[in-house]
This record gives sequence, C-alpha cells and structure tokens, in this order.
Amino acid sequence: MGQARPDTRLKIQGAATVLFRRNGYSGTGLKRIATEAEAPFGSIYHFFPGGKQQLAEEVIRTSGAEYGQMVLALLDSVPDPVESVVHAFQAAADHLTATDYADACPIATVALEVAGTDEVLRVATAEVFAGWVGAGEQWFARWVSDQDAARSLAYSMIMILEGAFVLSRAARDPEPLRVAGRSMAELLRTAIDRAGRRPNR
Repeated sequence: MGQARPDTRLKIQGAATVLFRRNGYSGTGLKRIATEAEAPFGSIYHFFPGGKQQLAEEVIRTSGAEYGQMVLALLDSVPDPVESVVHAFQAAADHLTATDYADACPIATVALEVAGTDEVLRVATAEVFAGWVGAGEQWFARWVSDQDAARSLAYSMIMILEGAFVLSRAARDPEPLRVAGRSMAELLRTAIDRAGRRPNR
C-alpha cells in the first residue's frame, strides 16, 4: 500500500519540519503537510498514530538534533575558536538571507508557542535546548577549563543566536546576526584570556 512506504514517512516529516519552522504549530495544518509532502492525508496517521502532536514531537527532536550537529560542525570548521564563532554566526546570516528570512532556528517558533499550552511539546523543546547547552559546554571546555564558565558560554551562545534570529527576521536584515557573532566572539575571547589559555587545539 502506497501510504506504508518508508519514503512517504520521510517526506511527511520533511514537509512538517519546514512548515512548523516557518508557520509555527498552530499555523500548520495536517492537510497542508500532506499536500507539501505529496502524500495521502491518511498516511500521516499511518506513520504518526498520535496525529499532529506526535509528528511535531518527532520533528522537534530530529531537526533539533540535526541543527545542533550542524552548528558544532561549523564551529569545528575554523581552527581558531574565536574566529569560528564569528564564522558560525555569519553562516547563519547567510542561510537566513538565502531563504528570504523564512528559515531560522528549527524549533524556536514552536517552542515559544507551546511553552504554556502543550506539555509534551514543551518537554521536547526543553530537552533539545538542554542537548545544545550540553554539547556547547563540551566545545567551549576545550578553551575554557572552568566548567561553569564553559556552560555559561554555551547558554550565552544559544540565547544570543536566538535573539539575533528574531531581530534579523523582523527587520529582514542579517546585521543583527553579524553583530551577535562579534559579541559572542568577544565573550569567548575574554573567557579565554581570563583562563590564561591559548586558543590552540
């Protein structure tokens, strides 16, 4: 049966990922997801018996993990840690402008919307953010020996990035992301200097 094909499931999840990120949870209907995925409407319930909530939870967890890995890859692509932070924020600015300010953080839109209305999705977004903080803490700990300082830098990077996305999307201008990158780089430079460690791998 066509709706049982695994690639149909991937198409549904992919379409939902884009639509939730751009339009939010309430602003995205299952019929629109099915249309964008070019899938029979009933196939959504075949693969996601829990309906929209189950689909959204899987999208949050999957896209969140993938985004976190992408950011770490960007940070690892430049040897100097301070320069790599600037590079990562610039890459985010470039991607945002390339998508006409439609694609930013894959979970932020949903996270803000469901924080007080859907406990299942709130927990999913909270766990994704916690995973990002943990991974960021490990990355910053390469350059800053104090674990509390490394965790603070991880929190700061996520908060600065999310805030910059909001400003850039509202203004349709990548400059807030560029400024945010420079600010985050300065925070890291200060932490490295305070720790007395040279930024070499």
